Amino acid sequence: MPKKVMSFTTRHLYLLALGSALLSPLAACTTAGPQVQGYIIDEKAVAEIKPGLSAEQVLKILGTPSTVSTVGNQSWYYISQNTNRSFMFDTPKITDQRVLTVIFTKALKVERIANYGQKDGLVFDFNSNTTPTGGTDLSVVRQMLRMTGST
Repeated sequence: MPKKVMSFTTRHLYLLALGSALLSPLAACTTAGPQVQGYIIDEKAVAEIKPGLSAEQVLKILGTPSTVSTVGNQSWYYISQNTNRSFMFDTPKITDQRVLTVIFTKALKVERIANYGQKDGLVFDFNSNTTPTGGTDLSVVRQMLRMTGST
């Protein structure tokens, strides 16, 4: 009995379908290149936050914070991290990390806002262009920046 031979076109379609089925699970994997994790800072929204706004107004503008200070609920932290990887299965490297801090008065009105990150290995406030002096707020921010091993 003669052997049945697939036509050239049918064989190629078969191989294409098989290749697609085998490679499709890889499409769900994280791709190489830059990624943003956590709160995505919207500069226009941050510009709307002014001293005197209520906590409720801040929630409407910025949304729910990543974390809140454990003492007195007077500081809200919005944390974001930019990473990059050279190829798909490479360990991501942190390229930028920010902690947007909204500091409230005891009456839960905005006192000030700070946008902390790292510059030359030091915690840096990008709003005031200064390296802040020590304090409880700064130590919390340092801990948040160190959680990922970036300091």
